[in-house]
Formats: sequence, structure tokens, C-alpha cells
Amino acid sequence: MGNKTFPPPCVMGEESIMSPKAYGTSAVPIQQNLRWECDVKKADQICNHNRHYAEHSGYFQTKTKFLEECKNATAPIEFFDSNTGKLLFTAPVGRTMDQFLIESRAHGWPSFRDEEVNWEYVRCLKDGETVSVDGTHLGHNLPDSKGSRYCINLVCVAGVMTESS
Repeated sequence: MGNKTFPPPCVMGEESIMSPKAYGTSAVPIQQNLRWECDVKKADQICNHNRHYAEHSGYFQTKTKFLEECKNATAPIEFFDSNTGKLLFTAPVGRTMDQFLIESRAHGWPSFRDEEVNWEYVRCLKDGETVSVDGTHLGHNLPDSKGSRYCINLVCVAGVMTESS
């Protein structure tokens, strides 16, 4: 993909974030109690032992209970790192749930915008890979005419908030 930079508020990260650790690119294992009935084995593969691939397009629509939560949501949904439990995204922000879901369905993965990203814990690498500061592969930044668009694997943000996060 190359040597890109993305405009603020995107925070660029160093390749060293994804260096080998105890569990692939993460120092801690995948949580065993992922939300929305996400597959733990798939999460471990995508989040910790992968730099380029993704859950299949539409996974969030067909293999999980994510849309059920969206349908019943009365406030934005928080998305936590599937390894560390740190808050990575909150959506929708600055748009409706319907708008968030329409865009996500169109691209095949939950699609977040800059204002929905917690930049304390999320970074973009020069090839567009979107990662957590702790080494969790999340997805990719695929900008469009509206700006940065973070297409994120649901299995990577299906974690449960931990006391230390």
C-alpha cells in the first residue's frame, strides 16, 4: 500500500507497535468472553497472527448478534480491544445509527470515522493498517471522499472492558 500519512486527527504509529510478542503481535491473549458471539479462534487469528487479512466481508451481519444490539441501542455503542479491553471506538458519533450501519454494510465491515476513534489507543501505520497501541490488528484506513474511513474487523473490537482499561 505504500508510505502514506493521513491527516489529523489520525495519529500515525510506528511499525514497532506490531513487533512479535507473547501472543503474536499482542502481549496478552484474546479475551474468551467476546461480545456478540464473535468467534474467539477467528479473533485470535485476525487480531494477533495477521497483518493483511480480515474476517470475511459481512461477518458482522451474518455470524454475530451485533446488529441485534444496534437495533436496540439507545446510545452510541462502545467497542473494546479484544485483547486488552481498552476502549477503541464509539459509534455512532456525529451521525445516526442508520447512517453508521448503511456505510458499514456498503463496505462489509464496521466503518468508523475520525470522531468515532479513541486516538489514545488507536494508530494508523504507513500502509493504512489500523492497529491498537498494544499490537492488535484492527483493520485498515480506506479513505473516501468524506475523509478517513476505518474498516474494522468486528472480532478485533468485540472485547469486554476490563478494570485496568
